[in-house]
Amino acid sequence: MLKNLWKKATLTTLALIAFNLSSHGQETKTETDLKTLMQQHDMVGLSVVVVKKGEIVYNKSFGLKDIESQTPLSNKDIFRIASISKSFTVTALMQLIEAGKLNLNDDVSELVGFQVRNPKFPNKVITLRMMLSHTSSINDSQGYFTLDSIDPAKNPNWAACYNDYEPGTSYEYCNLGFNMAGTILEKFSGERFDQYVKQHILDPLGLYGGFNVNSLAASRFVTLYEYNTDSSSFSPSPSAYAPRRQEISNYKMGYSTPIFSPTGGMKISATDLAKYMTMHLNKGEYKGSRIISKKSAKQMQSKIADNGYGLALKTEKNLIPGKAIVGHTGNAYGLYSAMFFQPKEQFGFVVITNGTSAPEVNEYNLALAAILNSLYNNLIK
Repeated sequence: MLKNLWKKATLTTLALIAFNLSSHGQETKTETDLKTLMQQHDMVGLSVVVVKKGEIVYNKSFGLKDIESQTPLSNKDIFRIASISKSFTVTALMQLIEAGKLNLNDDVSELVGFQVRNPKFPNKVITLRMMLSHTSSINDSQGYFTLDSIDPAKNPNWAACYNDYEPGTSYEYCNLGFNMAGTILEKFSGERFDQYVKQHILDPLGLYGGFNVNSLAASRFVTLYEYNTDSSSFSPSPSAYAPRRQEISNYKMGYSTPIFSPTGGMKISATDLAKYMTMHLNKGEYKGSRIISKKSAKQMQSKIADNGYGLALKTEKNLIPGKAIVGHTGNAYGLYSAMFFQPKEQFGFVVITNGTSAPEVNEYNLALAAILNSLYNNLIK
């Protein structure tokens, strides 16, 4: 009997050793592939996270956090993640919808407190759902850093903020709509936008980050670098983390919200972003903390626009061949970010670079697309 137990234990040990060797081999190949892709696309730094069955199974940072000081990038460093921020704004709004304070079919005019109507279709109500799915017919032609651009009382050229098609019939990506959405969150929650997101999403999930630069440790900010194709060189973008203290000191609740950029201003590490992503992967819950209901999570992930865009989350069928994945990308100040997950198969990725020479093609950065496929092939497939 002792002999059989020893034999069984030995076989188990050998199996574990084989598994560990296999895992190590996969990680070695993964890192080799990632470093090769970084070199091919002149990437300054790269943070990647892979989630499988609700757990982080791979988390690594490569390259530099800052070129000038030659500081290496670490998993704890935080990026301004650009448009992935939109999903935080909608997640917060879904909480208010669940509380009965808002409805996706509400008239945006009534929510923001001034007329929001396409002058070519004055009788067509522009709803919150349209605005959050980029189907409102609103555009960014007048800028999106202040609501004055679309407020008829503030901008004589307000009509230029609207496209020629009827609201709800077509798609155009619009940052102004999401800065308006952040304003609506303030008006109906009674809390300042940055503080609401921290208290109702980040803190319950145990995440470090936020929309307010001044509430975060500057030492953890990753320098973002714009690539200049003419000189084949990188230049830093300090405005990505502009403190805007003067504007905040004169803050007007329910109107000044674009200061915090609900459309693109979240600062967070790739690691913590992956935990937030896992909450969406798990239909609104992570590690015992429910942030939104299953119904709300499903609504965010469901297609509204013809291109697969839902409510700040888009279904993408071509990024990884043969796999429909849900998520969002970001692009600002030289940074490129991607957060995508597969709800049924329970895997997901966060990939962020603070600078690359790779261009965007069909809304996706070529370097990030290659890295997503490498992670999928090496660690999921």
